[in-house]
Amino acid sequence: MHGHIIGWAHTRFGKLDVETLESLVVRVAADAIADAGLAPADIDEIVVGHFNQGLDPQGFPASLALQAGDALRFKPATRVENACATGSAAIRQASMAIGAGRARTVLVVGVEKMTAAPASLVQQALVSASYVAEEAEEGGSFAGIFGRIAQLYFQRYGDQSDALARIAAKNHRNGTANPLAHMQKDLGLEFCATVSDRNPIVAGPLRRTDCSMVSDGAAALVLAHGDVAVGAAKSVGLRAQAQVNDFLPMGRRDMTRFEGCTVAWNAALAQAGLTLADLDFVETHDCFTIAELIEYEAMGLTPPGEGHRAIAEGWTEVGGRLPVNPSGGLKAKGHPIGATGVSMHVMAAMQLMGTPAGVPVPGATKAGVFNMGGAAVANYVSILERVR
Repeated sequence: MHGHIIGWAHTRFGKLDVETLESLVVRVAADAIADAGLAPADIDEIVVGHFNQGLDPQGFPASLALQAGDALRFKPATRVENACATGSAAIRQASMAIGAGRARTVLVVGVEKMTAAPASLVQQALVSASYVAEEAEEGGSFAGIFGRIAQLYFQRYGDQSDALARIAAKNHRNGTANPLAHMQKDLGLEFCATVSDRNPIVAGPLRRTDCSMVSDGAAALVLAHGDVAVGAAKSVGLRAQAQVNDFLPMGRRDMTRFEGCTVAWNAALAQAGLTLADLDFVETHDCFTIAELIEYEAMGLTPPGEGHRAIAEGWTEVGGRLPVNPSGGLKAKGHPIGATGVSMHVMAAMQLMGTPAGVPVPGATKAGVFNMGGAAVANYVSILERVR
């Protein structure tokens, strides 16, 4: 095991006007420590995942977590960043500290405060996660980048707008069961599939319902050594973890195939001694519906170009072959950048413990999490397993 998740906390995601970056960090830090059955003095190290890029004036947040308890003073605290995979990068750093014997308990916090920033600044911040020299043209957006990916995919495999609408409808339907989600409304397939004043084209061929929302929020977990986890009330093992980085320029890659995602999945499953069929569900990075569609193929659920079958035939619904995003995913849950990877792990852990925020997957014991930074540049896969 690469560590055991023994406690967690998660704010609601959304437009949290009364919250600050500080209040979000302090709240989830204190709640996660308490949920783990620990006191602040029991924490050996702190890792904070925070993207920011100008979204919030506070650009040095690591020590904010110390305000969750005076006994955290003088603990090592570090902020990490890896675009939209920042939260998973923080968990990986925590896991390495435990594996190296430098810590027995690590508090991991993922946080972002986005909605207070002007839309133009949010757009500029997100585009900075692309290869700016070639991909950040004047007025460009990250939706535009994924719109280009969708165009390339459609050119090769045909118009898959219906598949994208089905993915959006599935995730929004799942999100109605998640009280922590930014949007808790079943939009329905017809609405998601139809271009309208309420669902306009944002970046052709992507509609508004194909794009995740700008959100505020935080999530935290406590990762512990196995010896510590033995005495914990609950334990979800991090059975495997893989990180793969690909070239940053899209021009050096086939953007209809997320090859880094495939390599990461293969590495994590090999570490775990499992196949995709052994997993009970997956939380995957649906920043845009085209991403989830390509990820079906990248994880090996279908051959390239056939991801539409997985959604059309119900494979990725709860009760299907491999439920995907029973939490509602980023699409319904929201996508506060630094918080996302931690949130995905918390959602998976809650599901495995039988206390899901989202649609229950009965009897689930093993899960996969895929979190990516940029356009499939930083690729993280975790395999989680319920221990107790």
